[in-house]
Amino acid sequence: RALISVLAVLALVISAEASVGPSTNSSFCTESKECLEYELVCKTDEYEVRHYSPTRWVSTDAEAYFMGVGAAMAFRRLFQYITGANEAGIQMDMTAPVLVKIPEETRMWEPAIYTLNFPLPAAYQDKPPAPTNDKLYFTEMPDMNVYVRSYGGWMLSVTSRLHAHLLTKELERVRASYNHTYHYGVGYDSPLKLLNRHNEVWYVAEGDKLSPLFYPSIPGISEWSVNEEGYRERGVR
Repeated sequence: RALISVLAVLALVISAEASVGPSTNSSFCTESKECLEYELVCKTDEYEVRHYSPTRWVSTDAEAYFMGVGAAMAFRRLFQYITGANEAGIQMDMTAPVLVKIPEETRMWEPAIYTLNFPLPAAYQDKPPAPTNDKLYFTEMPDMNVYVRSYGGWMLSVTSRLHAHLLTKELERVRASYNHTYHYGVGYDSPLKLLNRHNEVWYVAEGDKLSPLFYPSIPGISEWSVNEEGYRERGVR
């Protein structure tokens, strides 16, 4: 019974709702009033596994040969939206992080489509004002688990690709299941911040197993799996 109680508490903690909240809840998302929240599932020396609840984002696509160029074009449109280019004329505080959806397969001689996403503030998650620019649209991010690698400095095309490669190398080593068709470049800081910058690379987890999900401090738990209803115990020793 004690073990069942521990498992139930852990399941509730991991599956608890986390969307957009105060930046005071984060140690690295400090420049905006609100940030995307998450539940830390587990952590290794190389990466983290996080759980994100459904959220709504404002998004736009840009075609470019390099991620940095596409992100710059798209950023301008999204920034105009939150500063009043919407049907209600509302000005919103910027919420972090900025997500760039980067296709995994790109060719140097062909442009790629990069999708830039701003998370909507908590007050506008349910009913955001419609954009006046028809190149903008809303994205419903689903309930998801992601593999995350963090790094400092600047999120450039070359650094994003490097850390994506390092993360996939580790995920392949532990035989993790994830979406291979794209990854996210994730930025938390404004260009004006020069020191202690924080960037991330995300791969969305797939399947019923997150690897590794071990809690050695809790006797009897060997691994966990996730399904449409949340987390559940997979096996016990």
